[in-house]
Amino acid sequence: MDEKTGELLSPSVLAARIGWCADLTAGLVSTLLGEHWNATDVDVLASGEDAGGQKLPSNAWMALRRLGWTVAPAEGVKVNDRIVRMAQEQAGRVLRSVKWRADLTAGVIATWPDDPGKRTPAEWDAVRDAVPGGRHLPSSIIKGRTRQITKYWQANGRLAVDVFEAEGAPGAARMLLLSACDGQQAVVSRGESDPQRALLRIQLPTRPDPQAYADWTWVECTISLPPTVPASAVLHLPTLRITGGKVRADAAYTHAVPKARRTRHTVALGVDWGLNTLLSAGTARVHDDGRITALGHGAQFRSAGVLAKQHRLRRLSEHLHTKADHYQRLIGENEQHSLADRHQALRDEIRFVSARRSNLNDALAWAAARWTVDQATAAGASVIYVEDLRSMEAKGMGRTMNTRLSQAVRGQIADHMRHLAAEVGIAVVTVPARNTSKHCPRCLTPLRHRKAPDRPTTAGWKWAICPNQSCGWQGDRDQGAWRRIAARGLAHQSKTGIDKSSKTMVIRTVVDKLETKAVVTPTTQTSRKDRSKTGPTRRHTSRPAPRRRRAPSPAERPCGPAGKRPEGHAPTDRTRLPRAAHRHQDVTTTSTPTTGHRPRGAALGAGFHLHAHATPPRWEAIPETQSDSGSLS
Repeated sequence: MDEKTGELLSPSVLAARIGWCADLTAGLVSTLLGEHWNATDVDVLASGEDAGGQKLPSNAWMALRRLGWTVAPAEGVKVNDRIVRMAQEQAGRVLRSVKWRADLTAGVIATWPDDPGKRTPAEWDAVRDAVPGGRHLPSSIIKGRTRQITKYWQANGRLAVDVFEAEGAPGAARMLLLSACDGQQAVVSRGESDPQRALLRIQLPTRPDPQAYADWTWVECTISLPPTVPASAVLHLPTLRITGGKVRADAAYTHAVPKARRTRHTVALGVDWGLNTLLSAGTARVHDDGRITALGHGAQFRSAGVLAKQHRLRRLSEHLHTKADHYQRLIGENEQHSLADRHQALRDEIRFVSARRSNLNDALAWAAARWTVDQATAAGASVIYVEDLRSMEAKGMGRTMNTRLSQAVRGQIADHMRHLAAEVGIAVVTVPARNTSKHCPRCLTPLRHRKAPDRPTTAGWKWAICPNQSCGWQGDRDQGAWRRIAARGLAHQSKTGIDKSSKTMVIRTVVDKLETKAVVTPTTQTSRKDRSKTGPTRRHTSRPAPRRRRAPSPAERPCGPAGKRPEGHAPTDRTRLPRAAHRHQDVTTTSTPTTGHRPRGAALGAGFHLHAHATPPRWEAIPETQSDSGSLS
């Protein structure tokens, strides 16, 4: 509702007015990024000190103002100072985040190898020493930057000077970071009658190019909060963005949660990553005497349908990109080419497919993380141990399998898992993934992997068999992996540390002395009762009764509806059975052919020949005997 006029605004009108404000902010962000997209300014901002040696504020917009990096709107457009704040906040966040990529690119360029496609061990050591934190940096990230610089080299005939030459200034997102504003631009409060609704008051323009402050009015917007937001939580100003013609509010809130501890865990949830079976998880307990036992057989998060859809969308995206590149080669520099419209349509379709893939990945990541945290909560676990797969590279498994592995959403799942687990006070710790699927969880003997449990001689990877005769464990490869992960985490609790860059809990190395204790003790023993023969074999009759009835049918049909129903398809409403040609056999009836050979005497239900007759009822051939069911009838 517009407070000045009292007019109720439709969702489309509200989206248009927020879009005008976002466009004004995005224009200011683009101007700031274009002016300061260089190594000198980024280094000054990342240093954390201004020209006088004083520490820069943590808020990006305040740091930019301390450095004198200001921006003004276009001539004739009137905006208040809070719009400039939002632009400075967004630009400052982008410039701060590019510092890490700049240092990484500089280290890769300074130690450029002779063969960019394959570094020698000495060249790997050199590039890791040149990059800050390079010793713990996944090699896939260094390879990605190497490919980026190689592409620039092929296009320009020389190496890029830095990342600012290899990458242009990024585009500005159409969003409003209201967290950089105060009460003069936006105010949010929780509803008095309904705590699951919030009221947002925000100043918005009434036209795309406001000429005066009179073109800005206060608008009241009602926000429906999801049930996951506690009633006692403190709401903060949200971030507004336009998605599909609708306004979305990314609302932040603060509430007290229990603090997760690094050690003194007794029950842990081990999580193993998979491809078709995305997650395999189970809980383990460490006892006072140091024994580790598994609690149950574990569970699996299977998302074969979603992963298949991801695979189809990926292939469709590759096909569209190939087609668009071919059109671009045909069009060249001619903007009036007849294929220009079709090329633009292809680019729009590529954007739509990419959005579908992103949404599907986000939904899958949230569902998998929610499932994992629910498993830990239900089992009473205080820690979740997951594999550290940052250094895993997709290679040696074929082009299709490599692509599926490289495009998995494991990083998003781990991030969402930490976020959801923090709300319930559960710690998420990454452990080394080495040999978690290779060794037996009970005796640490290298396993033999087979294709299936009923094919113990066919090589494969799904089923694991322990060759140790005294152990004899066998099971699904992923089920054994989560036992190894949980046992390794519980045994190495004392080695849990905090990663300085990501602020996450991690176990970096495996200690041999502690690894020998990371075995899962079986809780149940297989029954070894002697089943040898101790007496004569029980005598059985040579002509047993029908399987459906322990006793034969009565010899004569009782008069009236009482009594047992006779066997077979014989009708119960006749005193004597008719000939086979006139019996009602229903499901066993064989239809008489209407064309071709027609034997004499063939009729519906009587078979194909004259001599074919129905078998007499069983009670005419079986004498009545004493029932063994204990009945007196």
